[in-house]
Amino acid sequence: MADPLYPYGNGSQLMASVTSLASTLQQQLADALTAALPDAGTADPLLRRSDRADFQANGVLALAKKLKGNPRELASQVTAALPAGGPVKDIEVSGPGFLNITLTDRAITETLAARASDGEGRLGVPSAADPGTTVIDYAQPNVAKEMHVGHLRSAVIGDAMVRILEFTGENVVRRHHIGDWGTQFGMLIQYLTEHPHELDRRDGADDGEAAMSSLNRLYKASRVLFDSDEEFKARSRDRVVALQAGDPQTLAMWQRFVDESKIYFYSVFDKLDMDIHDPDVVGESGYNDMLEETCRILEETGVAVRSEGALCVFFDDVKGPDGNKVPLIVKKTNGGYGYAATDLSAIRDRVRNLKADSLVYVVDARQSLHFKMVFETARRAGWLGEGVKAHQLAFGTVLGKDGKPFKTREGETVRLVDLLDEAIDRATAVVREKAAKVGLTEEEIVENGRYVGIGAVKYADLSTSAVRDYKFDLDQMVSLNGDTSVYLQYAYARIRSILRKAGDARPVAHPELELAPAERALGLHLDQFGEVLAEVAAGYEPHKLAAYLYQLASLYTTFYDQCHVLSEDNPAEVVENRLFLCDLTARTLHQGMALLGIRTPERL
Repeated sequence: MADPLYPYGNGSQLMASVTSLASTLQQQLADALTAALPDAGTADPLLRRSDRADFQANGVLALAKKLKGNPRELASQVTAALPAGGPVKDIEVSGPGFLNITLTDRAITETLAARASDGEGRLGVPSAADPGTTVIDYAQPNVAKEMHVGHLRSAVIGDAMVRILEFTGENVVRRHHIGDWGTQFGMLIQYLTEHPHELDRRDGADDGEAAMSSLNRLYKASRVLFDSDEEFKARSRDRVVALQAGDPQTLAMWQRFVDESKIYFYSVFDKLDMDIHDPDVVGESGYNDMLEETCRILEETGVAVRSEGALCVFFDDVKGPDGNKVPLIVKKTNGGYGYAATDLSAIRDRVRNLKADSLVYVVDARQSLHFKMVFETARRAGWLGEGVKAHQLAFGTVLGKDGKPFKTREGETVRLVDLLDEAIDRATAVVREKAAKVGLTEEEIVENGRYVGIGAVKYADLSTSAVRDYKFDLDQMVSLNGDTSVYLQYAYARIRSILRKAGDARPVAHPELELAPAERALGLHLDQFGEVLAEVAAGYEPHKLAAYLYQLASLYTTFYDQCHVLSEDNPAEVVENRLFLCDLTARTLHQGMALLGIRTPERL
């Protein structure tokens, strides 16, 4: 497939990182504060970007108040203690000790040149010297059920976090905890055992989507019978016991459902431009052999207790409406295992066998209480020991334009493949409108329509803080204006067009040149890429990367409007320097979008 998502290497490669201007300035100010007030200990200059200058440092005021000194006098001492010949061009003491700091144009250009010349193509972003191991649990569809809009966010958010964590150097283990065990399989297998003619109706299901459509129909039929016929319900539960006991005929039918479902899953993930591999798919059944031991350990250590025949874990702060404690049920009264037993067994496996020191679960926010209790139980049992953290990357609901949960007109949950196909169709129409202007072939129109459509869906999700609900509005998603992936993709394509038109002129940094305000703003933002990625990785917050990229595209638009790149009136070195800013912006957009799992076509 064209335009690889990892064009500049991956997190496993070693390279010399580039220290950002903000980090350099932060350290110099901290040293200056210590020199001015040696008795104050380590001091934070509280540096941030500013509209009044390039940066503002507010830490002097807080420190002066703490030491009961004059903040303006202390600010002057700090200014005097800064080293000569550094990146600082000018410092103004403002108000009660604020420092407004302007950097030299040379420092900005030289730092960007170092990023651009990074041989690994990582734009100077450091890779962790001592990486940990993170197991990330995401994209968890259910066997024998079609994927719907509710599966979208786990897949998109999880895939982006995998890319980002790997790029920063973390060892990432993917886990797709598919629903492939439990009562529903006893129900489905029993139904087909009693209605063998239904198997004949499935012979034409020779591709993933057709097979899943057939399985979904059978599931609904068996569910109706299960809910209305107590005798069938009892036989279905006996079939679950046979499945858990390893009955060959039952296992063979179950395996067939799993295999057909996985073909379907992979086809949907491929449409989402995501790589899912067999070794990463470890469903509920993968922990079946551990369940009894998990329950035994919990009971023997007193973490879990028997209550009305069930094995439960109780918590002082988890109570129902009646004021009674609500337990985490690990083993049911009838001897069956709850989701908690599987989740706890998975934690044991991931920490003990996969050597994980971080566990990340990209799971619906409505399951927050369940995971809170599971994590606390694992801590009590010693499975989440010191140095091992577990985090639920909780996400909100996908809503329709009316602000209600996204449904079809008939009130049914929207199939994910239908939603993605519609996004691609809408995006292809948008691309086709502009195709003649840039001379796109029909093949390019179709390919770009897919990239734009899937990118639009992903970006709408990722540009929203995960825990918030968001409205699914395709008209807005494929708009060329506003905070959309299409706006970013067109910004990238525009830059690539400029670079193609440059002729003999090449992107070259000229540190001796004075920068225009729009050039300075763009350059300073480009220099923040690595710091933003570090923040995103630490907090599992991909929306902050999306916000950074949107601001980058907006700053580039201002630069493009105010600083003519290929003007014949410009000296050659000005043209080259502006082409250099264009090139680095394109590379940063390309890499940033790739980390969100979004393609950037060369021509749009």
